[in-house]
Amino acid sequence: MFSFFKREKINRPELFLALDIGTEFVKALVCESQGNLAIVRGVGKQRQKLGDMQSGTVMDIGGVIENSRKAIDAANQEADGYPTDVIIGIAGELVKGVTHRTTYVRKEPHVKIDLTELKNIIHKVQWKSFEETRGQIAYETGYNEIDVKLVNAAIVDVRIDGYRVSNPIGFQGKEVQISIFNAFAPLVHYGALQTIAAELELNLMAITAEPYAVGRCLETEDDPQMNAIFIDIGGGTTDIAVVRNGSLEGTKMFTIGGRTFTKRLAGTLNISFQEAEEIKLAYSAGQLEKQSERIVREAMEADAEVWLAGTTLTLSEFHNVDILPSKIYLCGGGCHLPEIKAALETKSWQSELIFAKQPTIAAISPKQISHVKDATKRLIGPQDVTPMALANIGLELSGERHMISTILQKVIRLMQI
Repeated sequence: MFSFFKREKINRPELFLALDIGTEFVKALVCESQGNLAIVRGVGKQRQKLGDMQSGTVMDIGGVIENSRKAIDAANQEADGYPTDVIIGIAGELVKGVTHRTTYVRKEPHVKIDLTELKNIIHKVQWKSFEETRGQIAYETGYNEIDVKLVNAAIVDVRIDGYRVSNPIGFQGKEVQISIFNAFAPLVHYGALQTIAAELELNLMAITAEPYAVGRCLETEDDPQMNAIFIDIGGGTTDIAVVRNGSLEGTKMFTIGGRTFTKRLAGTLNISFQEAEEIKLAYSAGQLEKQSERIVREAMEADAEVWLAGTTLTLSEFHNVDILPSKIYLCGGGCHLPEIKAALETKSWQSELIFAKQPTIAAISPKQISHVKDATKRLIGPQDVTPMALANIGLELSGERHMISTILQKVIRLMQI
Protein backbone atom coordinates (compact mmCIF):
# COMPACT_ATOMS: atom_id res chain seq x y z
CA MET A 1 0.00 0.00 0.00
CA PHE A 2 1.21 3.53 -0.73
CA SER A 3 2.81 5.11 2.33
CA PHE A 4 1.45 8.60 2.84
CA PHE A 5 4.28 9.91 4.98
CA LYS A 6 7.23 8.58 2.90
CA ARG A 7 9.22 8.29 6.12
CA GLU A 8 11.99 6.31 4.46
CA LYS A 9 13.23 9.49 2.78
CA ILE A 10 14.11 11.45 5.91
CA ASN A 11 14.82 10.07 9.36
CA ARG A 12 14.99 12.86 11.92
CA PRO A 13 14.35 11.45 15.40
CA GLU A 14 14.57 14.91 16.99
CA LEU A 15 11.22 15.80 15.35
CA PHE A 16 7.78 15.22 16.80
CA LEU A 17 4.21 16.19 15.93
CA ALA A 18 1.75 18.19 18.01
CA LEU A 19 -1.77 17.47 16.74
CA ASP A 20 -4.71 19.61 17.84
CA ILE A 21 -7.91 17.93 16.60
CA GLY A 22 -10.42 20.70 17.15
CA THR A 23 -14.08 21.01 16.29
CA GLU A 24 -13.40 23.63 13.62
CA PHE A 25 -9.83 22.84 12.51
CA VAL A 26 -7.15 20.19 12.69
CA LYS A 27 -3.83 21.90 13.42
CA ALA A 28 -0.50 20.11 13.10
CA LEU A 29 2.91 21.37 14.17
CA VAL A 30 6.18 19.67 13.27
CA CYS A 31 8.54 20.48 16.14
CA GLU A 32 12.25 20.00 16.60
CA SER A 33 13.45 19.25 20.12
CA GLN A 34 16.50 21.35 21.03
CA GLY A 35 17.28 21.02 24.72
CA ASN A 36 14.61 22.94 26.62
CA LEU A 37 13.13 24.40 23.41
CA ALA A 38 10.67 23.08 20.84
CA ILE A 39 11.31 24.79 17.49
CA VAL A 40 8.26 24.78 15.20
CA ARG A 41 9.51 23.85 11.71
CA GLY A 42 6.22 23.21 9.94
CA VAL A 43 2.57 24.24 10.33
CA GLY A 44 -0.50 22.56 8.80
CA LYS A 45 -4.16 23.45 9.15
CA GLN A 46 -7.28 21.82 7.74
CA ARG A 47 -10.91 22.85 8.30
CA GLN A 48 -13.25 20.14 9.57
CA LYS A 49 -16.64 19.50 7.98
CA LEU A 50 -19.66 20.17 10.17
CA GLY A 51 -20.32 16.46 10.70
CA ASP A 52 -16.73 15.48 11.55
CA MET A 53 -16.70 16.79 15.12
CA GLN A 54 -19.29 17.91 17.63
CA SER A 55 -18.43 19.73 20.87
CA GLY A 56 -14.85 18.50 20.74
CA THR A 57 -15.87 14.88 20.20
CA VAL A 58 -15.04 12.83 17.09
CA MET A 59 -18.21 11.97 15.17
CA ASP A 60 -16.74 10.74 11.86
CA ILE A 61 -13.39 8.99 12.37
CA GLY A 62 -12.77 8.64 8.63
CA GLY A 63 -13.35 12.34 8.02
CA VAL A 64 -11.11 13.38 10.92
CA ILE A 65 -8.36 11.02 9.75
CA GLU A 66 -8.43 12.55 6.27
CA ASN A 67 -8.35 16.09 7.66
CA SER A 68 -5.50 15.17 10.00
CA ARG A 69 -3.63 13.61 7.10
CA LYS A 70 -3.88 16.82 5.08
CA ALA A 71 -2.79 19.03 7.99
CA ILE A 72 0.16 16.75 8.81
CA ASP A 73 1.22 16.54 5.17
CA ALA A 74 1.31 20.34 4.89
CA ALA A 75 3.36 20.62 8.09
CA ASN A 76 5.74 17.85 6.99
CA GLN A 77 6.37 19.48 3.63
CA GLU A 78 7.18 22.82 5.20
CA ALA A 79 9.49 21.21 7.77
CA ASP A 80 11.07 18.88 5.21
CA GLY A 81 10.77 16.10 7.77
CA TYR A 82 8.42 13.24 8.61
CA PRO A 83 8.21 12.68 12.37
CA THR A 84 6.67 9.47 13.68
CA ASP A 85 6.05 10.53 17.30
CA VAL A 86 2.87 12.49 18.04
CA ILE A 87 1.13 14.09 20.99
CA ILE A 88 -2.63 14.58 20.53
CA GLY A 89 -4.86 16.95 22.46
CA ILE A 90 -8.23 15.86 23.77
CA ALA A 91 -11.12 18.15 24.69
CA GLY A 92 -14.89 17.98 24.99
CA GLU A 93 -17.45 18.40 27.75
CA LEU A 94 -16.93 14.86 29.05
CA VAL A 95 -13.18 15.29 29.56
CA LYS A 96 -12.67 16.01 33.26
CA GLY A 97 -9.50 16.86 35.13
CA VAL A 98 -8.98 17.07 38.88
CA THR A 99 -5.91 17.68 41.03
CA HIS A 100 -5.87 15.52 44.13
CA ARG A 101 -3.59 16.29 47.10
CA THR A 102 -2.48 13.61 49.48
CA THR A 103 -0.19 13.93 52.48
CA TYR A 104 2.03 10.96 53.28
CA VAL A 105 3.36 10.83 56.85
CA ARG A 106 6.83 9.28 57.05
CA LYS A 107 7.64 6.97 59.95
CA GLU A 108 11.29 8.06 60.05
CA PRO A 109 11.40 11.81 59.28
CA HIS A 110 15.13 12.13 59.98
CA VAL A 111 16.07 9.59 57.29
CA LYS A 112 16.71 11.03 53.84
CA ILE A 113 14.18 10.09 51.15
CA ASP A 114 15.64 7.63 48.64
CA LEU A 115 14.39 6.34 45.29
CA THR A 116 12.70 3.25 46.75
CA GLU A 117 10.73 5.28 49.29
CA LEU A 118 9.76 7.87 46.66
CA LYS A 119 8.39 5.13 44.40
CA ASN A 120 6.35 3.77 47.31
CA ILE A 121 4.95 7.20 48.18
CA ILE A 122 3.94 7.99 44.60
CA HIS A 123 2.37 4.54 44.19
CA LYS A 124 0.16 5.01 47.26
CA VAL A 125 -0.77 8.58 46.41
CA GLN A 126 -1.69 7.82 42.78
CA TRP A 127 -3.79 4.79 43.67
CA LYS A 128 -5.80 6.86 46.13
CA SER A 129 -6.06 9.77 43.69
CA PHE A 130 -7.01 7.50 40.78
CA GLU A 131 -9.82 5.71 42.62
CA GLU A 132 -11.35 8.86 44.10
CA THR A 133 -11.11 10.90 40.91
CA ARG A 134 -12.37 8.17 38.59
CA GLY A 135 -15.40 7.64 40.80
CA GLN A 136 -16.12 11.36 40.84
CA ILE A 137 -15.77 11.66 37.06
CA ALA A 138 -18.01 8.64 36.47
CA TYR A 139 -20.67 10.20 38.70
CA GLU A 140 -20.47 13.58 36.92
CA THR A 141 -20.56 12.15 33.40
CA GLY A 142 -23.03 9.33 33.97
CA TYR A 143 -20.61 6.70 32.66
CA ASN A 144 -19.70 3.53 34.53
CA GLU A 145 -16.22 3.60 36.04
CA ILE A 146 -15.03 0.88 33.66
CA ASP A 147 -16.01 3.11 30.72
CA VAL A 148 -13.90 6.04 31.99
CA LYS A 149 -10.30 6.11 30.75
CA LEU A 150 -7.32 7.85 32.36
CA VAL A 151 -6.14 10.29 29.69
CA ASN A 152 -3.08 11.73 31.39
CA ALA A 153 -1.62 12.09 34.86
CA ALA A 154 1.01 14.52 36.06
CA ILE A 155 2.61 15.49 39.34
CA VAL A 156 1.98 19.22 39.65
CA ASP A 157 3.31 19.93 43.15
CA VAL A 158 5.55 18.29 45.77
CA ARG A 159 6.08 19.69 49.27
CA ILE A 160 8.01 18.40 52.27
CA ASP A 161 6.78 19.85 55.56
CA GLY A 162 5.25 22.68 53.53
CA TYR A 163 8.43 23.43 51.60
CA ARG A 164 8.09 23.10 47.83
CA VAL A 165 10.68 20.93 46.07
CA SER A 166 11.15 19.70 42.50
CA ASN A 167 12.84 16.43 43.48
CA PRO A 168 12.25 15.01 47.01
CA ILE A 169 15.23 12.62 46.94
CA GLY A 170 17.81 13.49 49.60
CA PHE A 171 15.41 15.59 51.68
CA GLN A 172 14.39 14.87 55.26
CA GLY A 173 10.98 15.59 56.72
CA LYS A 174 7.85 14.17 58.26
CA GLU A 175 5.07 15.03 55.81
CA VAL A 176 5.34 14.64 52.05
CA GLN A 177 2.43 16.29 50.19
CA ILE A 178 2.07 15.33 46.53
CA SER A 179 -0.49 16.85 44.16
CA ILE A 180 -1.37 14.74 41.12
CA PHE A 181 -3.51 15.94 38.22
CA ASN A 182 -5.61 13.21 36.61
CA ALA A 183 -7.69 13.74 33.48
CA PHE A 184 -10.33 11.22 32.41
CA ALA A 185 -12.48 10.81 29.32
CA PRO A 186 -15.07 8.29 28.12
CA LEU A 187 -13.38 5.21 26.66
CA VAL A 188 -15.12 5.68 23.30
CA HIS A 189 -13.73 9.22 23.00
CA TYR A 190 -10.21 8.20 24.02
CA GLY A 191 -10.28 5.15 21.75
CA ALA A 192 -11.22 7.25 18.73
CA LEU A 193 -7.99 9.24 19.07
CA GLN A 194 -5.97 6.04 19.45
CA THR A 195 -7.55 4.79 16.22
CA ILE A 196 -6.71 8.03 14.42
CA ALA A 197 -3.03 7.77 15.46
CA ALA A 198 -2.89 4.13 14.38
CA GLU A 199 -4.46 4.84 10.98
CA LEU A 200 -1.97 7.65 10.44
CA GLU A 201 0.85 5.21 11.31
CA LEU A 202 2.10 7.45 14.12
CA ASN A 203 3.67 6.51 17.43
CA LEU A 204 1.38 7.95 20.10
CA MET A 205 3.57 9.55 22.77
CA ALA A 206 0.56 10.74 24.74
CA ILE A 207 -3.02 11.92 24.61
CA THR A 208 -3.21 15.05 26.73
CA ALA A 209 -6.15 17.08 28.03
CA GLU A 210 -5.86 20.37 26.17
CA PRO A 211 -6.76 22.65 29.10
CA TYR A 212 -3.99 20.93 31.09
CA ALA A 213 -1.54 21.80 28.32
CA VAL A 214 -2.81 25.39 28.05
CA GLY A 215 -2.67 25.82 31.83
CA ARG A 216 1.03 24.99 31.74
CA CYS A 217 2.07 26.87 28.61
CA LEU A 218 3.20 30.03 30.42
CA GLU A 219 5.27 28.24 33.06
CA THR A 220 8.69 29.79 33.55
CA GLU A 221 11.50 29.47 36.04
CA ASP A 222 10.97 33.17 36.86
CA ASP A 223 7.35 32.70 37.97
CA PRO A 224 6.97 29.32 39.71
CA GLN A 225 4.06 30.62 41.81
CA MET A 226 1.73 31.58 38.95
CA ASN A 227 -1.92 32.30 39.74
CA ALA A 228 -4.23 32.47 36.74
CA ILE A 229 -7.39 31.27 35.02
CA PHE A 230 -6.91 30.00 31.46
CA ILE A 231 -9.95 30.06 29.14
CA ASP A 232 -9.60 28.40 25.72
CA ILE A 233 -12.58 29.16 23.46
CA GLY A 234 -12.53 26.69 20.60
CA GLY A 235 -15.03 25.85 17.90
CA GLY A 236 -17.16 23.49 19.97
CA THR A 237 -16.20 23.95 23.61
CA THR A 238 -14.79 26.36 26.16
CA ASP A 239 -12.04 24.79 28.25
CA ILE A 240 -11.05 26.25 31.60
CA ALA A 241 -7.99 25.58 33.76
CA VAL A 242 -7.27 27.15 37.15
CA VAL A 243 -3.68 27.48 38.34
CA ARG A 244 -2.84 28.52 41.91
CA ASN A 245 0.67 28.93 43.32
CA GLY A 246 2.04 27.27 40.21
CA SER A 247 -0.12 24.17 40.73
CA LEU A 248 -2.94 23.17 38.37
CA GLU A 249 -6.12 22.87 40.46
CA GLY A 250 -8.21 21.24 37.78
CA THR A 251 -9.81 21.57 34.35
CA LYS A 252 -13.41 21.80 33.23
CA MET A 253 -15.20 22.32 29.92
CA PHE A 254 -18.63 23.27 28.63
CA THR A 255 -20.17 23.02 25.17
CA ILE A 256 -20.33 26.62 24.02
CA GLY A 257 -17.71 27.66 21.48
CA GLY A 258 -17.29 29.60 18.27
CA ARG A 259 -19.82 27.50 16.36
CA THR A 260 -22.56 28.60 18.75
CA PHE A 261 -21.98 32.24 17.76
CA THR A 262 -21.82 31.34 14.07
CA LYS A 263 -25.11 29.42 14.22
CA ARG A 264 -26.79 32.36 15.94
CA LEU A 265 -25.57 34.68 13.20
CA ALA A 266 -26.67 32.29 10.44
CA GLY A 267 -30.17 32.21 11.93
CA THR A 268 -30.33 35.97 12.46
CA LEU A 269 -29.27 36.77 8.89
CA ASN A 270 -30.90 33.70 7.29
CA ILE A 271 -27.66 32.69 5.58
CA SER A 272 -25.54 29.54 5.42
CA PHE A 273 -23.20 28.51 8.21
CA GLN A 274 -20.13 29.17 6.02
CA GLU A 275 -21.34 32.64 5.06
CA ALA A 276 -22.04 33.41 8.72
CA GLU A 277 -18.54 32.23 9.67
CA GLU A 278 -16.97 34.58 7.14
CA ILE A 279 -19.06 37.51 8.40
CA LYS A 280 -18.18 36.68 12.01
CA LEU A 281 -14.46 36.68 11.19
CA ALA A 282 -14.79 39.99 9.32
CA TYR A 283 -16.66 41.45 12.30
CA SER A 284 -13.97 40.29 14.74
CA ALA A 285 -11.35 41.95 12.52
CA GLY A 286 -13.33 45.23 12.42
CA GLN A 287 -13.94 45.02 8.68
CA LEU A 288 -17.72 45.54 8.51
CA GLU A 289 -19.52 48.79 7.74
CA LYS A 290 -21.43 50.37 10.64
CA GLN A 291 -24.96 49.09 9.89
CA SER A 292 -23.82 45.51 9.38
CA GLU A 293 -21.57 45.76 12.42
CA ARG A 294 -24.51 46.79 14.62
CA ILE A 295 -26.65 43.83 13.50
CA VAL A 296 -23.83 41.35 14.07
CA ARG A 297 -22.91 42.87 17.43
CA GLU A 298 -26.47 42.47 18.73
CA ALA A 299 -26.46 38.81 17.75
CA MET A 300 -23.05 38.23 19.33
CA GLU A 301 -24.01 40.00 22.57
CA ALA A 302 -26.96 37.66 23.07
CA ASP A 303 -24.77 34.57 22.90
CA ALA A 304 -21.99 36.22 24.89
CA GLU A 305 -24.40 36.46 27.82
CA VAL A 306 -25.13 32.74 27.58
CA TRP A 307 -21.41 31.99 27.28
CA LEU A 308 -20.67 34.13 30.34
CA ALA A 309 -23.30 32.27 32.36
CA GLY A 310 -21.61 29.01 31.40
CA THR A 311 -18.22 30.39 32.42
CA THR A 312 -19.58 31.58 35.77
CA LEU A 313 -21.18 28.22 36.51
CA THR A 314 -18.07 26.30 35.49
CA LEU A 315 -15.76 28.39 37.67
CA SER A 316 -18.13 27.97 40.62
CA GLU A 317 -17.65 24.20 40.30
CA PHE A 318 -13.97 24.42 41.28
CA HIS A 319 -14.93 23.51 44.84
CA ASN A 320 -11.33 23.17 46.00
CA VAL A 321 -10.61 26.83 45.11
CA ASP A 322 -11.79 29.29 47.75
CA ILE A 323 -10.47 32.43 46.05
CA LEU A 324 -10.09 32.57 42.27
CA PRO A 325 -6.95 34.08 40.68
CA SER A 326 -7.39 37.59 39.33
CA LYS A 327 -5.48 37.03 36.05
CA ILE A 328 -7.61 35.63 33.22
CA TYR A 329 -5.79 34.50 30.08
CA LEU A 330 -7.74 33.88 26.87
CA CYS A 331 -6.84 31.79 23.85
CA GLY A 332 -8.56 29.95 21.00
CA GLY A 333 -10.18 31.40 17.90
CA GLY A 334 -13.33 32.37 19.79
CA CYS A 335 -11.55 34.92 21.95
CA HIS A 336 -11.22 37.24 18.92
CA LEU A 337 -14.87 38.20 19.37
CA PRO A 338 -14.83 41.56 21.23
CA GLU A 339 -17.97 40.56 23.15
CA ILE A 340 -16.02 37.84 25.01
CA LYS A 341 -13.60 40.22 26.69
CA ALA A 342 -16.35 42.82 27.18
CA ALA A 343 -18.51 40.23 28.96
CA LEU A 344 -15.64 39.22 31.26
CA GLU A 345 -14.97 42.84 32.15
CA THR A 346 -18.51 43.39 33.47
CA LYS A 347 -18.66 43.57 37.25
CA SER A 348 -22.04 41.83 37.55
CA TRP A 349 -20.69 38.34 36.86
CA GLN A 350 -17.58 38.94 38.94
CA SER A 351 -19.74 39.60 41.99
CA GLU A 352 -21.10 36.04 41.75
CA LEU A 353 -17.61 34.60 42.37
CA ILE A 354 -14.80 35.35 44.82
CA PHE A 355 -11.67 36.75 43.18
CA ALA A 356 -8.41 37.75 44.85
CA LYS A 357 -8.93 41.22 43.34
CA GLN A 358 -10.48 42.86 40.28
CA PRO A 359 -9.76 40.45 37.39
CA THR A 360 -7.62 41.50 34.45
CA ILE A 361 -8.28 39.90 31.06
CA ALA A 362 -5.70 39.42 28.31
CA ALA A 363 -5.25 37.17 25.29
CA ILE A 364 -2.16 34.95 25.20
CA SER A 365 0.35 35.71 22.48
CA PRO A 366 2.36 32.83 20.96
CA LYS A 367 5.51 34.77 21.88
CA GLN A 368 4.66 34.32 25.58
CA ILE A 369 5.15 30.55 25.35
CA SER A 370 8.82 30.64 26.25
CA HIS A 371 9.70 27.00 25.56
CA VAL A 372 8.18 26.93 22.04
CA LYS A 373 9.71 29.05 19.29
CA ASP A 374 8.04 29.47 15.89
CA ALA A 375 10.60 29.36 13.10
CA THR A 376 7.83 29.55 10.46
CA LYS A 377 6.54 32.95 11.65
CA ARG A 378 3.00 31.70 10.94
CA LEU A 379 1.75 31.26 14.50
CA ILE A 380 0.57 34.78 15.19
CA GLY A 381 -2.49 34.82 17.41
CA PRO A 382 -4.32 33.28 20.38
CA GLN A 383 -5.92 30.77 17.99
CA ASP A 384 -2.47 29.17 17.67
CA VAL A 385 -1.80 28.83 21.41
CA THR A 386 -3.40 25.40 21.95
CA PRO A 387 -1.23 23.45 19.46
CA MET A 388 1.81 25.31 20.80
CA ALA A 389 0.80 24.29 24.33
CA LEU A 390 0.66 20.68 23.15
CA ALA A 391 4.14 21.12 21.66
CA ASN A 392 5.31 22.33 25.07
CA ILE A 393 4.09 19.08 26.66
CA GLY A 394 5.52 17.08 23.74
CA LEU A 395 8.92 18.65 24.43
CA GLU A 396 8.87 17.14 27.93
CA LEU A 397 7.93 13.74 26.57
CA SER A 398 10.50 13.73 23.78
CA GLY A 399 13.38 14.80 26.03
CA GLU A 400 14.59 13.43 29.33
CA ARG A 401 11.73 12.98 31.73
CA HIS A 402 11.88 14.34 35.23
CA MET A 403 12.54 11.51 37.68
CA ILE A 404 9.27 11.73 39.61
CA SER A 405 7.29 11.95 36.35
CA THR A 406 9.02 8.77 35.17
CA ILE A 407 8.05 6.99 38.38
CA LEU A 408 4.44 8.12 38.00
CA GLN A 409 4.26 6.74 34.45
CA LYS A 410 5.58 3.39 35.66
CA VAL A 411 2.94 3.33 38.39
CA ILE A 412 0.21 4.04 35.83
CA ARG A 413 1.39 1.20 33.60
CA LEU A 414 1.15 -1.18 36.54
CA MET A 415 -2.36 0.09 37.30
CA GLN A 416 -3.46 -0.59 33.72
CA ILE A 417 -2.31 -4.23 33.64
